[in-house]
Amino acid sequence: MELTFLGGTGTVTGSRFLLTHDSTRILVDCGLFQGYKQLRLRNWEPLPTALRKLDAVVLTHAHLDHSGYLPVLVREGYTGPVYATPATCALAEILLLDSARLQEEQAEHANRHGYSRHSPARPLYTEEDAKRALALLRPVELHHATPIARDMVLLLRTAGHILGAATVQLNTAGQTLLFSGDLGRPQDPIMCAPEPVGAADVLLVESTYGDRKHPAQPVEHYLSQVINQTLLRHGITLVPSFAVGRAQLLMYYLYKLKRDRLIPDIPVYLNSPMATDATLLYQQFRHEHRLTADECAAMCRGTHIIRTVDESRRLDQLREPAVIIAASGMATGGRVLHHLKALAPNPRNSLLFSGFQAGGTRGAEIVAGAHSVRLQGEDVPIRAQVHAMENLSAHADSDEIMAWLRGFTRPPRHTYVIHGEPHAADTLRRRISQELGWQVDVPEYQQTVSIEPVR
Repeated sequence: MELTFLGGTGTVTGSRFLLTHDSTRILVDCGLFQGYKQLRLRNWEPLPTALRKLDAVVLTHAHLDHSGYLPVLVREGYTGPVYATPATCALAEILLLDSARLQEEQAEHANRHGYSRHSPARPLYTEEDAKRALALLRPVELHHATPIARDMVLLLRTAGHILGAATVQLNTAGQTLLFSGDLGRPQDPIMCAPEPVGAADVLLVESTYGDRKHPAQPVEHYLSQVINQTLLRHGITLVPSFAVGRAQLLMYYLYKLKRDRLIPDIPVYLNSPMATDATLLYQQFRHEHRLTADECAAMCRGTHIIRTVDESRRLDQLREPAVIIAASGMATGGRVLHHLKALAPNPRNSLLFSGFQAGGTRGAEIVAGAHSVRLQGEDVPIRAQVHAMENLSAHADSDEIMAWLRGFTRPPRHTYVIHGEPHAADTLRRRISQELGWQVDVPEYQQTVSIEPVR
């Protein structure tokens, strides 16, 4: 048996892990590379030979760095099943269609204004490609052992993180392989804690925050402080946000801050059709999170939903204090870009980044102190106040990952630290080795390792 790391190594994006046993090939996650250009270029490379004959694909969750390459895989000929939880299937429909539309719009905009180096600019995939990929989704319930290929059984457990996120367990040839996906936080106010797993022979564990702990400062305090300080300047607080998970968490906290009168009753705008659609799923899948029906309804009532492009553009003309939540979370695309062009040059305003900013993204540039960023062919000055709020992250931090690992009743025979930038992954590797005494490595991109049979 062999395991090949086709992504999610040296970076927090592009998660793709290929398990080969005899003639059976299973791909766990099928994500887009994001961030640095040299990573994004991998999305455009010819489909690896190893991915041309797959028996099945399994998704840990719907975020694009775990699911966003599916339309390319399908366009290149894959017609097999794609297994995921029902909530992940529902979210993937929203995310993949939005991703395809956005890529088509960006290519069209670049061609119209002539700022692409490619002539003509083209999308990585189209809406039709995304629809063909979505037709392959096969929902699998949590805790339901499901045969997915010859001598291969799938078991999904709750991972927290976002709606539908799961750890993936594959049982084959008398061995158990476990893929953590993205682990959530045990005390997340919305999502349930990651389920403990008793044992696995081989473990792949994420390390997004493997080198740090989340700040102890309460989210409510920091969020209200930024908003109130911006109010004193008569400015607008712009929050680039992931449409799934982060946007809903922000809505919940803002509802609580208003309820407790920690901020005035200023307008809150959610400018992301995708985030709006995703929010409705929190009501459909209520058994998968902690919010009551009343809390779901209340946080939606307190937010003005922006649907049309014209409504979105009108937000840039606001002259009164407000909070605008807009995708994408790392400012790599979406409606947040034109808000940045309008609001970032004004020192009265605030830019509040509410989660991890992968290297090479505009969000990472701005948080690092860039004086300007390139947006749609223009250099836009950053004069607004910039704030980074990492304690709103939906990822477990280093201590929380270690606590989850300590729930194993016996150590894996081998552990691989994935889905982290180099320092984070290596720091977690050292902690696992020193504190748990496990055999652990950080794999390289495209590395293949042999999994020896249990003796």
